[in-house]
Amino acid sequence: MRRPAAVLLMFALTACGGGTTHPVATPPASPPATSPAPEPLVTHADGTVLSCDGPGVRLPSALSGLSPAGSFTRLESLRRPLKVRGRVWSDNDERLYVGVVCGPRTAEQFVTLVGKATLTLYGGKPALRWTTRTGVRCFMWLERPGTAVYIGATPGLGSEIKPIAADITAG
Repeated sequence: MRRPAAVLLMFALTACGGGTTHPVATPPASPPATSPAPEPLVTHADGTVLSCDGPGVRLPSALSGLSPAGSFTRLESLRRPLKVRGRVWSDNDERLYVGVVCGPRTAEQFVTLVGKATLTLYGGKPALRWTTRTGVRCFMWLERPGTAVYIGATPGLGSEIKPIAADITAG
């Protein structure tokens, strides 16, 4: 069932140039080649950069009302073990997870990473949404071949997924 979805997604992305249909966040449209690029909207300029042995992905270093609470190196939801690098923020019992998943190079590989996920697009890129058995709401998109960006939040911080996704910038 996933293979036809991946093929359909690939055709949609290559034939139509992609489109954003996911309600989590809509990145700004690219400016014309002659205009300077707009400054990225980053929560704090000193954001953490995580990398899968290539250009990094800049994460916000601190989030309003949340405290740094460590890091993580794996995701239980993944069907196979992959290298994961992430940071955790907390507010009492609530947690927010942001990181990179290293490995998936194609849309077809990406869509098979999580068993019961909803396939969608984010900024014209393949994306997955799912909720874990413990209630963590998850969102992940394939930023570029070899690097997927992951955001997870406990129910009390679920509304933070959209603004965090908009604050993440790729290098």
